[in-house]
Amino acid sequence: MEAVRRNLGHLPPAVARLAVSPHTLDGFLQLSALFERTTLDPVAREVVIMTVAARNECHVCVVMHTGKLRALGAGETAVAALVAQRPLDDERLEAVRRFTLDVIAASGAVGDESLAAFFGQGFTPQNALEVVMGIGTYTLSTFANRLTRAPLEPTA
Repeated sequence: MEAVRRNLGHLPPAVARLAVSPHTLDGFLQLSALFERTTLDPVAREVVIMTVAARNECHVCVVMHTGKLRALGAGETAVAALVAQRPLDDERLEAVRRFTLDVIAASGAVGDESLAAFFGQGFTPQNALEVVMGIGTYTLSTFANRLTRAPLEPTA
C-alpha cells in the first residue's frame, strides 16, 4: 500500500479496502501493473477501465481515470461519452468499448460477431485476452470501491 501511496500521492479507498485480503490486494496490484504492460495502447486500456467503471457506477474510478484519459490526450468528447456510457466517435476505440461491454454481458462467452467486430478494427486474439484481463482487474477495483460504502463487518 505504501508503494501505491508513493505512486499516486494518496491511498485510494478501494486499495485500502482490498487490504482486508492481502492476497487479493497483491493480486490486484500485480494484475493492474501487468495490464499497464499489455500490447493495448494506453488510451485503449483506459477505455476498458472507464467502460467498466462507468458501467459499474464506480464514481471514484471514473474521476481517477478521467484524469488519466485527459493526461493521455483523449478529447473531452471521448471522455464525456465514456462517462455517459455512449458510443465513441473513434471507430477503433468504440470497438474496444463495445467488446468490453459484450464480454461483460456474456460473462466471457462472446459470440463470433463480437469477436469479428473487434478483430475488424485490427485487434488480435492477444488484445482480446488483454481486454478480458482488464475487465477482471477493474471489476475487482469497482467492487472494492463498492465495499468502501459498506460496513467493515457484517451485521447480525
